[in-house]
Amino acid sequence: MDIRLLPVKFSRKDLPVGTPVVGMVGGGQLARMTQETAVALGIQLRVLAEGPAVSAAQAVADAPVGDYKDPETVRRFAAECDVVTFDHEHVPTDLLQSLEADGITVHPGPDALVHAQDKAVMRRRLDTFDAPSPAHQVVETPADVEDFAKRVGGFPVILKTTRGGYDGKGVWFVDGPDDAAIGTAFASGVPILAEEKVDFVRELSAIVARSPHGQAVAYPIVESVQKDGICVEVSAPAPGLAPEKAAQAQQTALTIAGELGVVGILAVEMFEARDGRLLVNELAMRPHNTGHWSIDGAITSQFENHLRAVLDLPLGSPAARAPYTVMVNVLGGDVDDMHRGLLHCLARDPALKVHLYGKSVKPGRKVGHVTAYGDDLEDVRERARHAAAYLTGAIDE
Repeated sequence: MDIRLLPVKFSRKDLPVGTPVVGMVGGGQLARMTQETAVALGIQLRVLAEGPAVSAAQAVADAPVGDYKDPETVRRFAAECDVVTFDHEHVPTDLLQSLEADGITVHPGPDALVHAQDKAVMRRRLDTFDAPSPAHQVVETPADVEDFAKRVGGFPVILKTTRGGYDGKGVWFVDGPDDAAIGTAFASGVPILAEEKVDFVRELSAIVARSPHGQAVAYPIVESVQKDGICVEVSAPAPGLAPEKAAQAQQTALTIAGELGVVGILAVEMFEARDGRLLVNELAMRPHNTGHWSIDGAITSQFENHLRAVLDLPLGSPAARAPYTVMVNVLGGDVDDMHRGLLHCLARDPALKVHLYGKSVKPGRKVGHVTAYGDDLEDVRERARHAAAYLTGAIDE
């Protein structure tokens, strides 16, 4: 008998009665990590993947390949789901509006998600309820940039593309009116937002989850360390952050989630300014890199609470399991084989948690993360940093 292996494809009749089907647009590591909690809760996760071997497609049985910008492709995908959510924010707003018009549930909805897609829209909306933000202005010419700099006390200033930027891409530091970065920014062909360059002590992240009926929970505020625009390390909770400041950051994120009508996870990246202000930098409406610590370090991970929220299930406790948790990203370096270091790392530290994303190694690419937790912050940091460095080949002992 000729038995052929065929791609697995589930239909409703193959699933137990009442099984919810969640569709996630995008096949990156966020979708891959969502699958683990979907399996535990008996949720059928479908993924609209960019290719047959992307990170999530390796772990999710039902991962059709398609273009997230093509209306018909997205409609066909969404028609088989109870709710559609996202691994990234790049699905066109008008496409999502058309899905809602067809009666398809989308969380977060396009009216909320646009604030994570367009920085100018975000800033205008945050201004309406006085969310703390750096000084900002949409600029159309180099002269506008110079005028803005004068208004905020002079150069340097920051220029950002209003759409499409991530991990440091689409961001320019401008030191003066003749800086070549101004021309580069305007040559991008995307509207440009100018912001004051905040003198900050560190970067923080406030992650909250919110359900359609308005229940919301807030995770501990974390400190994130960025290098070349990429998050490299997260400490939970943010060391030395005064309780009243932590409460202020959580309340800011909860207020933004409520005002914008966010359903699911909202990550609010913030600056802790040297003058004491907590200022909103950017928003993400999906599980976020600064929340990966919660998989092993919180009672309920951000991925589980995202699924609970989009299905309007009661949200789980975001409380930390240990006094300190540190997550360090594993960024691609000179070593192609990420598994060759597991023997050393896991033998050296049996309490270490390693998450590899099934991605080929490229310099600077996020290919995994490691998490350590415990009572002593410096010990936890050393353990996580050592493991990440060993996996990438930066150290060999």
